[in-house]
Amino acid sequence: MVVLAWVFAWLGWTPPFVSGGTGTEAFAEDAMRWMLILPAGIQVLVSGLMHTVFAKSTAKNIGWETNGFQYEIGFSAYAMGVGSILAASRGWDTWLVMTAVMSIFLLLCTVQHIMKMVQDKNFKPGNSLILLYDIGLPVSMIGLLIATHSSMT
Repeated sequence: MVVLAWVFAWLGWTPPFVSGGTGTEAFAEDAMRWMLILPAGIQVLVSGLMHTVFAKSTAKNIGWETNGFQYEIGFSAYAMGVGSILAASRGWDTWLVMTAVMSIFLLLCTVQHIMKMVQDKNFKPGNSLILLYDIGLPVSMIGLLIATHSSMT
């Protein structure tokens, strides 16, 4: 979804809930809104669903045992996903908040996944391939936050 958000912005598609603009600033703003709607919003909501409704299969894909903490991850994903979608139609200050929340969460998840790869030799797709998202989204959001700072504040 991170790549899809970049593609939609590059194509000049106006994100839902906002009016489109023109110029370089508008590209970065639209890209940030796409990041908030797709990978930080919809994909995180789906992650919440996977960690709660489909907990057993998701745990197996990651190399975990299903437990209460998995449900807590799902519940926090619901909150972050809704917050991100709401932030997409707002301004820079809300983007800053959601970028901080998502980046701290995902980068700490990255550390945990890498620790499991090193300690437990857990290279299951849910524990290894997820690193593309866990690193790609924060890098994208932080870069776009910097790019939009002067035009939004």
